[in-house]
Amino acid sequence: MAPLHSENLLVQRLKEKSSAEAAFKELITLYKERLYWHIRNMVKDHEDTHDVLQNTFLKVYRNIGQFKGESQLFSWMYRIATNEAISFINKKARRLQISSEDLQNHVIDNLESDVYFEGDEIQLKLQKAINTLPAKQQQVFNMKYFEDLKYREIAEILETSEGALKASYHIAVKKIEEYLTGN
Repeated sequence: MAPLHSENLLVQRLKEKSSAEAAFKELITLYKERLYWHIRNMVKDHEDTHDVLQNTFLKVYRNIGQFKGESQLFSWMYRIATNEAISFINKKARRLQISSEDLQNHVIDNLESDVYFEGDEIQLKLQKAINTLPAKQQQVFNMKYFEDLKYREIAEILETSEGALKASYHIAVKKIEEYLTGN
């Protein structure tokens, strides 16, 4: 993640027409991997993740002028990526005429045949356990467990309190433990 002062300079360059293109390329280089994995944890499928990532960067590019600096650029982009992923899942479920939960179950079941999924049987079972959680708990768990974000960062991204996040994460961990141990 870019230090805050360089992040501010990057935003400034993105807003100036003369340096916007180079600054946007730098932005992509800095954040594409982290955003990819954030989105991948939500949509699960590699190809779908690339589509959502591309849409995320397009939205960032189009809306950078509206970024006011009230949060970190990183948090603002994660919020966009999160919303894009949720919208993508909901649209795909509607198109297939199934619920978003059924879609997620179908995607999890297909992870074993996904050539980009590098997990073993334990990782697959963990993904199935995570999929049993409500959407908000899934987001909190993924950001804390897989992305190792601080509660402060997650609170900024999801626009909620740290206390609520800690409680949500604790509940999610308990549910996952119960699923994995069969209790």
